[in-house]
Order: sequence, then C-alpha cells, then structure tokens
Amino acid sequence: MPKIYLARHGQNRNNANGILNGRTDEPLTELGIEQANQIATKIKKAGLTINKVYSSPLSRALQTGQIISDHLVLPEPTPIPELIEREMGAMNGQRVCDIEKMCAPDVLQAGALTYFLHADGAETFPEIRERATKLLDYLKTADKGNSILLVTHDGIGKMLYSAYYDLNWMETLKQLSFHNSDILILSEDSTPENTHIFKTEQHNA
Repeated sequence: MPKIYLARHGQNRNNANGILNGRTDEPLTELGIEQANQIATKIKKAGLTINKVYSSPLSRALQTGQIISDHLVLPEPTPIPELIEREMGAMNGQRVCDIEKMCAPDVLQAGALTYFLHADGAETFPEIRERATKLLDYLKTADKGNSILLVTHDGIGKMLYSAYYDLNWMETLKQLSFHNSDILILSEDSTPENTHIFKTEQHNA
C-alpha cells in the first residue's frame, strides 16, 4: 500500500455560508486559495515526500490540488471520480442548520456537525465507504511504494480513513475531524489516533 496523505480542499462560498455543497461545483474563495497555499507551504516545511497528486474532479478540490502541485513542482493533479463528494440528493444546497429539522430522527450528531443518514437520491455512508474501499484497492496496485496526496472532501475523506484502518463508519463520523485544509496520513507506519499531520480549527460544512 502506498503512503497516502489525505487533504480536504480549501474553503468555497457554500462552506463559508453554511450550505451543503454536495456536488455543486464552485471554486475556492480567497480564504480557500490562502488555505491551499498554506497546505503546500506546510508540506514543504515538514519535508514530506509526495510523488503524485490525485484529486476529486470538483473545482474546489482540483484548484487546491493544482496550487499544491505548483508549489511542489509536480505534474497537474490527476482527477479520480471516486474522490468526489457525497451525492446529497434532495439535501444538496440545503442549509446545514436545517439538517436536523429536515431529516430527524435519521441524523447523526458528531460534535458541532450534524450528518443526515438518508435523503432522497443521496448516497448512504456505507455506500461511500464501499467506494472508498474500491479506490484503496486500486491505489494499492497503481501506486505501490509511492507517497501520494489525495485532495478530496469531508464525507469521502472520512470514509477513506474508515476503510483504510478498518473502523466503523459511524464511529469515524463521530470521532474524526476533517476541516478545510486539514491533512491526514494513512500509512502502515501510522496509527488511527495519530492521523492528523496538519489540523485547523475552522469548522465548515
């Protein structure tokens, strides 16, 4: 298995306004661009080796990946459909503060975050975790021995962590924070408890 660094994209307008992004395709805000540059700077200062960057095909992730690749003098990020954010169906574009009102009792409270578990047309978290497992199986062969960066989103990012360390998806949602511009490490040399490489205090939807 390659050593995997997992980054969440920088902020976009929906993040800033408390709107569920889903697969809505918006670019980074000025703060999001700054966050992407900060990720790259931190990677360089820490001396982390990265051979290749993969990204969700959505622009907020691709833009983040491109900024990081430019800093690290790497080829453009390779888009991978499996890294795309959760399909949120009827909840796409809804306000984060309305999740409980619209979806209760089928919700999960995870600290300051509220996740809906089912909605018309939306992926469930077990389905996202299955997608994550298939992607990890692909990377195991395609990038054996490499050190790679995956630029992605909250839902799929947490399910990649859950699948890699074979953890319960519901407990992962409750316990793992994955804010804009956070970086996690998924490695045979690391433990689930020490997954954060860089952590921010910012809470975004």
